[in-house]
Amino acid sequence: MLIDTTGVQAINSFSILESLKEVYGTIWILLPISILIFGIIIGVLVIVWLERQISAGIQQRIGPEYAGPLGILQALADGTKLLFKENLRPSQGDRGLFSVGPSIAVISILLSYSVIPFSYRLILVDLSNGVFLWIAISSIAPIGLLMSGYGSNNKYSFLGGLRAAAQSISYEIPLTLCVLSISLLSNSLSTVDIVEAQSKYGLWGWNLWRQPIGFLVFIISSLAECERLPFDLPEAEEELVAGYQTEYSGIKFGLFYVASYLNLLVSSLFVTVLFFGGWNFSIPYILVPDLFGLNARDGVFVTTLGIFITLAKTFLFLFISITTRWTLPRLRMDQLLNLGWKFLLPISLGNLLLTTSYQLLSL
Repeated sequence: MLIDTTGVQAINSFSILESLKEVYGTIWILLPISILIFGIIIGVLVIVWLERQISAGIQQRIGPEYAGPLGILQALADGTKLLFKENLRPSQGDRGLFSVGPSIAVISILLSYSVIPFSYRLILVDLSNGVFLWIAISSIAPIGLLMSGYGSNNKYSFLGGLRAAAQSISYEIPLTLCVLSISLLSNSLSTVDIVEAQSKYGLWGWNLWRQPIGFLVFIISSLAECERLPFDLPEAEEELVAGYQTEYSGIKFGLFYVASYLNLLVSSLFVTVLFFGGWNFSIPYILVPDLFGLNARDGVFVTTLGIFITLAKTFLFLFISITTRWTLPRLRMDQLLNLGWKFLLPISLGNLLLTTSYQLLSL
């Protein structure tokens, strides 16, 4: 029996080529995700360092200064310490809910970064309903906090989880109405289209000028969603020890802080995208790429410039959020709910009606 060795070699070569194509496709899918996650981790470390330095400046004290230059490695040292600490579990608690809760809080916020455009065509997934996907996914995080509080078998933890759920429901509705107003002005729910709609007149084309009421409501609601002072009622240490994270230790305890800073960063990025023009240069009729003889849509320089502009606007809002935390006192729970239901909800609803009327009259 004769075997055609040439045919066998051709079949083997074809199978090897197909396997390499599959490996290449898998790497091409995982590479952008890995780069995004690495950038997010670096961003969180920078935010932690900024908050410690800004809070030290506000309180006139010395911040971190020993771990690395200007103490920039202090957050990394704290994370490493938590990673090697012992994970304790309540003996009478629900182990499943206790273990899954922190992971749900972090993963739900990480998925929100997939629809954020950092520069022109630099986005993981450009969906036609990207802003509503962010709202839907971010609503899952309080469920993880409620699961953590219930699974801890601790009245303080459970009360903190209930507060997190009530606070999220109270401020999610005004925030959604503000996003819907922006979508009506931009005629799209895509984050990329919303940024492009603001690029025509530079600084004066920002939605900040067309939606000042929506901007204020969005800032307040986003701070409440991030559970930052003066809205950190779910973990009020004077009342609830540490809220839903009372029984946690080690890396699971650190995941709650990672989720808090991830949520703060994603909220700041969405403020940049929805109200501050995203990656676009803010001076009208002046295109920086044209000054260097580059195409406005292509090139590494343009992409890098867009990333720099986006991050500069984002960290400006982060500075405001951090300063607010170390300036204002905490609200009571009844004041927090009254602010959400009796003030922000009617104002955001009225803003949506005015925006809808404007759009109908301009047709």
